[in-house]
Amino acid sequence: MSTATLQETRELKDTPPPCAPREVVAVVVEWRGRIALFKRSQSVGHERGLWHCITGYLEPGASPQQQALAELEEEAGLTVQDLASFTPADQLIISDDDGNPWLVHTYTAVSVRRRLTINDEHDAYRWTAPSKISRFFNRVPWLDTVLQGTLPQTAVRAKR
Repeated sequence: MSTATLQETRELKDTPPPCAPREVVAVVVEWRGRIALFKRSQSVGHERGLWHCITGYLEPGASPQQQALAELEEEAGLTVQDLASFTPADQLIISDDDGNPWLVHTYTAVSVRRRLTINDEHDAYRWTAPSKISRFFNRVPWLDTVLQGTLPQTAVRAKR
């Protein structure tokens, strides 16, 4: 083994391997051209009091679509029968404040009903026009990125 190869091997051993991204799902709920924003409650582990879409960790053995539908029912009370459409959108890689990567599987769910049934992960929900999302100043930092990945035309209007 050459010295150069030995040196490279030592450097590789000393460098921590890049961490695999954690996987989550994010579902943007629409009804009659409006977007549902959910205010995260004090019972959640992070981003308390901030407005967001429906989210959840990808559970072992579940496909992203299965997990997204499960989160939608659990957090908003919407089943497949309550949806006019359920569409996969972009897969996003988003880094958190510590630089850890997250793989976000995004979806758009168009609801046929206005009334939602939220669980204890949220204190409230509001329907808003896409152009007014920026008025929710206390929103999760990566919500805008999710909206751009699911509703490109909406995100463009919201930034004006």
